[in-house]
Amino acid sequence: MDPLKPERLKHGDTIGVVSPASPIADPSKIEHGVRYLEKNGYRVIVGKHAGKVNGYLAGTDEERVSDLHAMFTDKRVKAIISVRGGYGTPRLLSLINYALIRRNPKIVVGFSDITALQIALWKRCRLITFHGPMLGVDMAGANKLGASLIDPFTEQFFWEIVTSGTKMGKLRLPADSGISSLRGGTARGRLLGGNLSLITTLMGTPYQMDFTGSVFFTEEVGEEPYRIDRMLMQLHMSSTFRRMKAMLAGQFTDCVPKDSSQPSLTVSELLAETAARLKKPFLANLPFGHAARKITLPVGLRVAINADAGEITFLEPAVS
Repeated sequence: MDPLKPERLKHGDTIGVVSPASPIADPSKIEHGVRYLEKNGYRVIVGKHAGKVNGYLAGTDEERVSDLHAMFTDKRVKAIISVRGGYGTPRLLSLINYALIRRNPKIVVGFSDITALQIALWKRCRLITFHGPMLGVDMAGANKLGASLIDPFTEQFFWEIVTSGTKMGKLRLPADSGISSLRGGTARGRLLGGNLSLITTLMGTPYQMDFTGSVFFTEEVGEEPYRIDRMLMQLHMSSTFRRMKAMLAGQFTDCVPKDSSQPSLTVSELLAETAARLKKPFLANLPFGHAARKITLPVGLRVAINADAGEITFLEPAVS
Protein backbone atom coordinates (compact mmCIF):
# COMPACT_ATOMS: atom_id res chain seq x y z
CA MET A 1 0.00 0.00 0.00
CA ASP A 2 1.43 3.39 -1.03
CA PRO A 3 1.68 6.03 1.72
CA LEU A 4 -1.26 8.43 2.02
CA LYS A 5 -0.39 12.10 2.31
CA PRO A 6 -3.08 14.36 3.75
CA GLU A 7 -3.97 17.56 1.96
CA ARG A 8 -2.03 20.60 3.16
CA LEU A 9 -3.72 22.98 5.56
CA LYS A 10 -4.80 26.31 4.08
CA HIS A 11 -5.71 29.60 5.72
CA GLY A 12 -9.37 29.50 6.70
CA ASP A 13 -9.58 25.70 6.85
CA THR A 14 -11.30 23.92 9.73
CA ILE A 15 -9.33 22.07 12.42
CA GLY A 16 -10.94 19.41 14.60
CA VAL A 17 -10.00 18.95 18.27
CA VAL A 18 -10.21 15.53 19.97
CA SER A 19 -9.18 13.90 23.27
CA PRO A 20 -8.29 10.27 22.47
CA ALA A 21 -6.47 9.68 25.76
CA SER A 22 -6.63 11.40 29.17
CA PRO A 23 -8.75 14.42 30.16
CA ILE A 24 -7.19 17.85 30.45
CA ALA A 25 -6.78 18.93 34.08
CA ASP A 26 -7.74 22.52 33.29
CA PRO A 27 -10.65 22.60 30.79
CA SER A 28 -9.97 26.27 30.08
CA LYS A 29 -6.88 25.15 28.18
CA ILE A 30 -9.13 23.80 25.43
CA GLU A 31 -10.64 27.28 25.11
CA HIS A 32 -7.19 28.90 25.08
CA GLY A 33 -5.98 26.45 22.44
CA VAL A 34 -9.04 27.04 20.27
CA ARG A 35 -8.47 30.79 20.54
CA TYR A 36 -4.85 30.30 19.44
CA LEU A 37 -5.94 28.39 16.32
CA GLU A 38 -8.59 30.97 15.50
CA LYS A 39 -6.07 33.80 15.85
CA ASN A 40 -3.95 31.97 13.28
CA GLY A 41 -6.83 32.12 10.81
CA TYR A 42 -8.51 28.73 11.22
CA ARG A 43 -12.00 27.62 12.08
CA VAL A 44 -12.25 25.09 14.89
CA ILE A 45 -14.64 22.27 15.76
CA VAL A 46 -14.22 20.74 19.22
CA GLY A 47 -15.22 17.10 19.58
CA LYS A 48 -18.51 16.54 21.39
CA HIS A 49 -16.79 14.57 24.16
CA ALA A 50 -13.40 16.34 24.18
CA GLY A 51 -13.94 17.86 27.62
CA LYS A 52 -15.33 14.75 29.32
CA VAL A 53 -13.79 12.97 32.32
CA ASN A 54 -14.08 9.23 32.92
CA GLY A 55 -11.46 8.44 35.54
CA TYR A 56 -8.11 8.76 33.79
CA LEU A 57 -9.86 8.77 30.41
CA ALA A 58 -11.45 11.65 28.47
CA GLY A 59 -14.81 9.87 28.23
CA THR A 60 -15.63 6.27 27.45
CA ASP A 61 -13.83 4.42 24.67
CA GLU A 62 -16.97 4.69 22.53
CA GLU A 63 -17.24 8.45 23.10
CA ARG A 64 -13.60 9.10 22.29
CA VAL A 65 -13.59 7.01 19.13
CA SER A 66 -16.90 8.55 18.00
CA ASP A 67 -15.27 12.01 18.15
CA LEU A 68 -12.40 10.69 16.05
CA HIS A 69 -14.74 9.17 13.48
CA ALA A 70 -16.82 12.36 13.38
CA MET A 71 -13.75 14.42 12.46
CA PHE A 72 -12.78 12.06 9.65
CA THR A 73 -16.35 12.01 8.38
CA ASP A 74 -16.82 15.81 8.43
CA LYS A 75 -15.72 17.11 5.01
CA ARG A 76 -15.04 20.55 6.50
CA VAL A 77 -12.31 19.24 8.80
CA LYS A 78 -8.83 19.22 7.23
CA ALA A 79 -6.71 18.56 10.32
CA ILE A 80 -7.23 16.83 13.67
CA ILE A 81 -5.22 17.93 16.72
CA SER A 82 -5.19 16.07 20.04
CA VAL A 83 -5.74 17.96 23.28
CA ARG A 84 -3.16 15.95 25.21
CA GLY A 85 -1.72 12.46 25.74
CA GLY A 86 -1.70 10.68 29.08
CA TYR A 87 -3.25 7.26 28.60
CA GLY A 88 -6.12 5.71 26.70
CA THR A 89 -5.36 5.71 22.98
CA PRO A 90 -4.42 1.99 22.80
CA ARG A 91 -7.96 1.16 23.99
CA LEU A 92 -9.37 2.68 20.78
CA LEU A 93 -7.34 0.82 18.17
CA SER A 94 -9.69 -2.15 17.74
CA LEU A 95 -12.70 0.22 17.53
CA ILE A 96 -11.41 2.48 14.75
CA ASN A 97 -12.94 2.36 11.27
CA TYR A 98 -9.73 2.29 9.24
CA ALA A 99 -11.58 2.08 5.92
CA LEU A 100 -13.23 5.41 6.76
CA ILE A 101 -9.84 6.96 7.43
CA ARG A 102 -8.31 5.60 4.22
CA ARG A 103 -11.16 7.24 2.29
CA ASN A 104 -10.69 10.55 4.13
CA PRO A 105 -6.97 11.07 4.86
CA LYS A 106 -6.37 14.12 7.05
CA ILE A 107 -3.60 15.72 9.07
CA VAL A 108 -3.42 14.06 12.51
CA VAL A 109 -1.26 15.70 15.17
CA GLY A 110 -0.10 14.63 18.63
CA PHE A 111 2.64 12.86 20.56
CA SER A 112 3.13 10.83 23.76
CA ASP A 113 0.14 8.43 24.13
CA ILE A 114 -1.08 9.51 20.67
CA THR A 115 1.82 7.39 19.34
CA ALA A 116 -0.52 4.37 19.51
CA LEU A 117 -2.97 6.03 17.12
CA GLN A 118 -0.20 7.15 14.77
CA ILE A 119 1.36 3.69 14.64
CA ALA A 120 -2.03 2.10 13.95
CA LEU A 121 -2.83 4.60 11.21
CA TRP A 122 0.50 3.88 9.53
CA LYS A 123 0.08 0.12 9.93
CA ARG A 124 -3.51 -0.07 8.69
CA CYS A 125 -3.81 2.96 6.38
CA ARG A 126 -0.24 4.04 5.54
CA LEU A 127 -1.33 7.53 6.55
CA ILE A 128 1.45 10.04 7.25
CA THR A 129 0.70 11.64 10.62
CA PHE A 130 2.52 14.26 12.68
CA HIS A 131 4.39 13.74 15.94
CA GLY A 132 4.04 17.35 17.06
CA PRO A 133 2.48 19.97 19.34
CA MET A 134 -0.87 19.38 21.04
CA LEU A 135 -3.64 21.85 21.74
CA GLY A 136 -3.78 21.61 25.53
CA VAL A 137 -0.03 21.18 25.99
CA ASP A 138 1.73 23.50 23.55
CA MET A 139 -0.97 25.78 22.14
CA ALA A 140 -2.97 26.69 25.25
CA GLY A 141 -0.51 28.87 27.15
CA ALA A 142 -1.18 32.61 27.14
CA ASN A 143 0.05 35.64 29.03
CA LYS A 144 -2.19 38.24 30.68
CA LEU A 145 -2.69 40.00 27.35
CA GLY A 146 -3.83 36.80 25.67
CA ALA A 147 -0.69 36.38 23.56
CA SER A 148 0.35 32.79 22.86
CA LEU A 149 3.31 31.38 24.78
CA ILE A 150 4.05 28.54 22.38
CA ASP A 151 7.78 28.26 21.70
CA PRO A 152 8.50 30.30 18.51
CA PHE A 153 10.65 27.59 16.92
CA THR A 154 8.03 24.93 17.65
CA GLU A 155 5.33 27.16 16.21
CA GLN A 156 7.14 28.07 13.00
CA PHE A 157 8.26 24.51 12.30
CA PHE A 158 4.79 23.05 12.86
CA TRP A 159 2.89 25.46 10.64
CA GLU A 160 5.48 25.17 7.88
CA ILE A 161 5.34 21.37 7.77
CA VAL A 162 1.51 21.14 7.66
CA THR A 163 0.86 24.04 5.27
CA SER A 164 3.64 23.73 2.70
CA GLY A 165 3.45 21.40 -0.29
CA THR A 166 7.20 21.63 -0.84
CA LYS A 167 9.83 19.55 0.93
CA MET A 168 11.66 21.18 3.83
CA GLY A 169 15.03 19.70 2.88
CA LYS A 170 17.78 19.92 5.50
CA LEU A 171 16.28 20.92 8.83
CA ARG A 172 17.47 24.18 10.35
CA LEU A 173 17.69 23.32 14.04
CA PRO A 174 18.45 25.84 16.81
CA ALA A 175 22.17 26.36 17.38
CA ASP A 176 21.80 25.54 21.08
CA SER A 177 19.98 22.23 20.53
CA GLY A 178 22.85 20.23 21.98
CA ILE A 179 22.50 17.41 19.46
CA SER A 180 25.10 14.67 19.85
CA SER A 181 26.24 11.95 17.47
CA LEU A 182 26.54 8.64 19.31
CA ARG A 183 27.58 6.85 16.13
CA GLY A 184 28.42 8.36 12.77
CA GLY A 185 27.34 7.40 9.29
CA THR A 186 24.56 8.11 6.81
CA ALA A 187 21.24 6.44 6.13
CA ARG A 188 17.91 6.86 4.35
CA GLY A 189 14.54 5.46 5.31
CA ARG A 190 11.02 6.23 6.46
CA LEU A 191 10.71 8.11 9.72
CA LEU A 192 8.91 5.73 12.10
CA GLY A 193 8.56 5.73 15.86
CA GLY A 194 7.20 7.80 18.72
CA ASN A 195 6.94 7.40 22.48
CA LEU A 196 9.04 4.46 23.68
CA SER A 197 6.44 3.06 26.12
CA LEU A 198 3.74 3.01 23.45
CA ILE A 199 6.01 1.40 20.86
CA THR A 200 6.80 -1.47 23.22
CA THR A 201 3.17 -1.70 24.40
CA LEU A 202 2.04 -2.49 20.84
CA MET A 203 4.66 -5.18 20.23
CA GLY A 204 3.05 -8.57 19.73
CA THR A 205 -0.28 -6.99 18.75
CA PRO A 206 -1.88 -6.56 15.31
CA TYR A 207 -0.74 -2.93 15.44
CA GLN A 208 2.96 -3.59 15.95
CA MET A 209 4.95 -1.42 13.58
CA ASP A 210 7.41 -2.96 11.13
CA PHE A 211 10.58 -0.91 11.45
CA THR A 212 12.39 -2.62 8.57
CA GLY A 213 14.46 -0.04 6.69
CA SER A 214 13.29 2.79 8.93
CA VAL A 215 14.90 5.78 10.56
CA PHE A 216 13.60 5.03 14.04
CA PHE A 217 12.84 7.89 16.45
CA THR A 218 11.79 7.77 20.10
CA GLU A 219 11.35 9.83 23.25
CA GLU A 220 10.00 9.35 26.77
CA VAL A 221 8.86 11.11 29.94
CA GLY A 222 8.77 10.19 33.63
CA GLU A 223 10.27 6.70 33.35
CA GLU A 224 13.13 5.62 35.59
CA PRO A 225 16.36 4.59 33.82
CA TYR A 226 15.90 0.88 34.57
CA ARG A 227 12.53 1.00 32.81
CA ILE A 228 14.08 2.77 29.81
CA ASP A 229 16.74 0.04 29.86
CA ARG A 230 14.08 -2.68 29.86
CA MET A 231 12.22 -1.18 26.89
CA LEU A 232 15.39 -0.66 24.86
CA MET A 233 16.43 -4.25 25.57
CA GLN A 234 13.00 -5.45 24.40
CA LEU A 235 13.58 -3.69 21.08
CA HIS A 236 17.05 -5.17 20.88
CA MET A 237 15.98 -8.75 21.66
CA SER A 238 13.01 -8.53 19.27
CA SER A 239 15.42 -7.79 16.38
CA THR A 240 13.83 -4.37 15.87
CA PHE A 241 17.24 -2.71 16.05
CA ARG A 242 18.67 -5.06 13.44
CA ARG A 243 15.96 -4.10 10.93
CA MET A 244 16.22 -0.31 11.19
CA LYS A 245 18.68 1.90 9.27
CA ALA A 246 19.35 4.59 11.89
CA MET A 247 18.10 5.89 15.23
CA LEU A 248 17.10 9.32 16.54
CA ALA A 249 16.65 9.91 20.28
CA GLY A 250 14.69 12.95 21.43
CA GLN A 251 14.08 14.24 24.93
CA PHE A 252 13.90 11.80 27.85
CA THR A 253 12.24 14.25 30.22
CA ASP A 254 12.32 13.54 33.98
CA CYS A 255 13.70 10.07 33.33
CA VAL A 256 15.70 9.87 36.55
CA PRO A 257 15.65 7.51 39.57
CA LYS A 258 12.96 8.16 42.15
CA ASP A 259 15.50 7.43 44.88
CA SER A 260 18.64 9.37 44.06
CA SER A 261 20.51 7.69 46.91
CA GLN A 262 20.48 4.36 45.07
CA PRO A 263 22.99 3.55 42.31
CA SER A 264 21.67 3.87 38.77
CA LEU A 265 22.71 4.18 35.19
CA THR A 266 21.72 7.38 33.40
CA VAL A 267 19.65 7.60 30.24
CA SER A 268 22.71 9.04 28.48
CA GLU A 269 24.67 5.92 29.40
CA LEU A 270 21.83 3.68 28.21
CA LEU A 271 21.64 5.46 24.86
CA ALA A 272 25.41 5.14 24.44
CA GLU A 273 25.12 1.39 25.10
CA THR A 274 22.26 1.21 22.60
CA ALA A 275 24.35 2.97 19.96
CA ALA A 276 27.14 0.43 20.50
CA ARG A 277 24.68 -2.46 20.05
CA LEU A 278 22.96 -0.86 17.08
CA LYS A 279 26.16 -0.14 15.12
CA LYS A 280 24.20 2.25 12.89
CA PRO A 281 23.95 6.06 12.60
CA PHE A 282 22.60 7.47 15.86
CA LEU A 283 21.77 11.06 16.81
CA ALA A 284 20.70 11.91 20.37
CA ASN A 285 19.26 14.85 22.33
CA LEU A 286 17.17 16.04 19.41
CA PRO A 287 14.43 18.61 20.10
CA PHE A 288 11.29 16.48 20.07
CA GLY A 289 9.12 14.90 22.74
CA HIS A 290 8.05 16.25 26.11
CA ALA A 291 9.71 19.64 25.87
CA ALA A 292 8.51 23.11 24.90
CA ARG A 293 10.87 23.35 21.93
CA LYS A 294 10.23 20.60 19.43
CA ILE A 295 10.37 19.73 15.77
CA THR A 296 7.31 18.12 14.19
CA LEU A 297 8.17 14.70 12.80
CA PRO A 298 5.98 13.32 9.99
CA VAL A 299 5.52 9.61 10.74
CA GLY A 300 6.16 7.70 7.51
CA LEU A 301 8.07 10.42 5.63
CA ARG A 302 11.25 9.57 3.68
CA VAL A 303 14.28 11.18 5.34
CA ALA A 304 18.07 11.14 5.13
CA ILE A 305 20.39 11.18 8.15
CA ASN A 306 24.00 12.33 8.32
CA ALA A 307 25.04 11.49 11.86
CA ASP A 308 28.57 12.79 11.34
CA ALA A 309 27.27 16.28 10.55
CA GLY A 310 24.23 16.08 12.85
CA GLU A 311 21.87 16.62 9.91
CA ILE A 312 18.35 15.45 9.15
CA THR A 313 16.87 16.03 5.69
CA PHE A 314 13.20 15.64 4.75
CA LEU A 315 13.27 14.17 1.23
CA GLU A 316 9.66 14.93 0.28
CA PRO A 317 6.73 17.10 1.32
CA ALA A 318 4.65 15.73 4.21
CA VAL A 319 1.38 17.01 2.74
CA SER A 320 -0.03 17.09 -0.77
